[in-house]
Formats: sequence, structure tokens, C-alpha cells
Amino acid sequence: MARAREKGGPWVALAAAVFYPLTWLLAKRRMEGLEHVPAEGPALLVCNHVSYLDPVYTAVFVHRARRVPRFLAKASLWKVPLFGRVLRGSRQIPVTRGSADAGASLEAARASFDDGGVVVIYPEGTITRDEAGWPMAARSGAARLALQREGVPVVPLVHWGTLSVYDHYRRRFRPSWRTTITVRAGAPIPMDDLRARVAQAEPGRERSAEVSALREATDRMMTAVRDLLADVRGEPAPVRAHGERGTGR
Repeated sequence: MARAREKGGPWVALAAAVFYPLTWLLAKRRMEGLEHVPAEGPALLVCNHVSYLDPVYTAVFVHRARRVPRFLAKASLWKVPLFGRVLRGSRQIPVTRGSADAGASLEAARASFDDGGVVVIYPEGTITRDEAGWPMAARSGAARLALQREGVPVVPLVHWGTLSVYDHYRRRFRPSWRTTITVRAGAPIPMDDLRARVAQAEPGRERSAEVSALREATDRMMTAVRDLLADVRGEPAPVRAHGERGTGR
């Protein structure tokens, strides 16, 4: 029996009407691992980020899994005419960094989990600056979300090929059917032991346990993302992410 489609409303339908044809026009499209997106209930998708085209393909991927994505995205996008209206109407989550409202995005994401929603986050916070397109060091927001809700699967998802079509740093846009854009999800990343570590921390050691768990959760997520991307690319991933200590950069 086919899984039922989660209702997204008219703004999600409008976005789908634009995004689906766009993903076919820009390049060949390959989407794998749809079964790893839960048919119902909350989930956190953690993704690599190589191009500003990635969210278009992420959105189509999640929609093809018959779910509605809730992206954490830069708050400045809400100021773009019409696009901001689509973001509001489809219940996306604005992220305002460096302000008193910075934590509001995580609270909104947790509220989406309570509603059984699929939240999408790019842990790096922006498109990678690694010259070979590998993920950079991640921020802590994804790990905080992963650890603060029991029963929420954390699913790695990667894109490859979008950078060949649109490279923001080199100001290069080259749509071509000779290019294949692959989006692939992997099996959920184990997090229950880390959640238990934080919950069972001895009095006075809660903060230390949380910091340790956040660090390990971030490492697990980005390792899973790098390994999945390496499999898609057919080449070994670097031992360390761009921006991590020991990279020499």
C-alpha cells in the first residue's frame, strides 16, 4: 500500500509546481533512499550543502517521500518579495544569527517535531568553502535538535551534482543534461545513547555531559554525511572537515 501524502496546503503545492520542473530542466535527476524518510511522525534530516540549488532538490526529495519539509533558513529570505510569502505560507523556519532571537529557530523546530513534522537542516550553516566540495565543520544547532527530542530519527541526506550546475563562489551557472544530480538519504544515525547520557548525568555534571554529547552527536552526523557523500562520489572522504583543527587551513 502506498504511503499517504502529508497535507502541505496551497503554498507547498505552489512550490512543488515550480520545483519539480526546475529539477528536471537543470540536469538529470537521481533520488535514492526515499524509504529512509519516515512515512509519518517527526524526523530530522541533516544535509551537506554545496550549492544554493540544494534546497530545491531537498524539497523535491522530501515531497517525493510524501512528506512536507520544514527548512531552517536564513531570516533574510523572508524579506524577498513573494518568496518570503511562500516561506511563511509553507511554515518554514527563519534563522536569525547573532541576536536575541537566535534560539527561536530551534524552538520552532522543536514545535514542528511536536506536530510530527520533518525538519531539514544544513549543519554547516552555509554552502561549503571546501574547494573539493566536501562538508565543512558543523555548527551546534543540528546536534541540539537531535538530542532534545526522543523518538526523532536523524537521517543523513546528501546532494552531489548541484555544484556543477551552480557554483556560487565562482559565479558559474551551467545547466546540462550531461550532469547528474544525485540526492541520497541514508539509514538513521543512532542518538539514543547520547540522549540518555544527558538525561542521566549526575547532579553538577549536566553541563559537561551536554557539551560532550553535543560534540559527539555533531561528529556522528557529519561522519555519516561525509561517508554517504563519499559513496555517492565514489571516492574516499577526507579525515577531517574543512575548518576543523588539524586541517592546516
